Amino acid sequence: MNARRKRTLSYETVKTSIQQRIADGGWEPGVRLPSERELVQEFGCARMTVHRALRELEAAGLIERRQGSGSYVAELHPISNLLQVRDIHDEIAERGHLHTTQVCSVSREKATPEVAAAMRLRKGAPVFRCRLVHLENGVPIQYEDRHVNPALAPGLLDRDFTDVTPSAVLFEHAPLTEAEQVVEAVLATPEQARLLEVPEGSALLMVSRRTVSQGAVASVARLYHPGTRYRLIGSFSVPAA
Repeated sequence: MNARRKRTLSYETVKTSIQQRIADGGWEPGVRLPSERELVQEFGCARMTVHRALRELEAAGLIERRQGSGSYVAELHPISNLLQVRDIHDEIAERGHLHTTQVCSVSREKATPEVAAAMRLRKGAPVFRCRLVHLENGVPIQYEDRHVNPALAPGLLDRDFTDVTPSAVLFEHAPLTEAEQVVEAVLATPEQARLLEVPEGSALLMVSRRTVSQGAVASVARLYHPGTRYRLIGSFSVPAA
């Protein structure tokens, strides 16, 4: 590569290239990345450029840098089992990690036609809406956009969501009897990218979840997860004949 490219190649270009290789499965979780010197040779850029790209990938939770050993693709963190509905706080705690929450907004709104249909309510009926970002050891892993039926959790808006999750409140007041989940791949909007600290347009896993308690819809939620960091898992067993 010529000297001009070496001078002008940006760290964003290097960062995006490495991120895309991880997302495409070229570098799987646990794999050691090439050294900084090897990456400098591959991209034809300054070592400082590679260093900054790796530093930002580490901050985003995509790679782990080990002193004296190099950089490794971070292990994927499993999120909710497709056959279960669990509180994200419990999932993170079971991994021995710290769960924290950033509250984006909590409000009382009128149900849009889409939300009303999903919640089996009349159009314009009052609903609670919670928009939160859940972090694991300081890294954003889930953006939660949830609508809740006020009749099933009337005191929801009075709760401190930095201390308790909406799921925990719902489990307490509206015991789960049914649930539906749909998983889709979507591209991050500018707002979602900012909240999850990923590039705009990057792949997200969106879990659309509807929970029901004794025949009444308790909540509908869209849960967005960075696609390069996490995987969904599910399992079942068949009883012996």
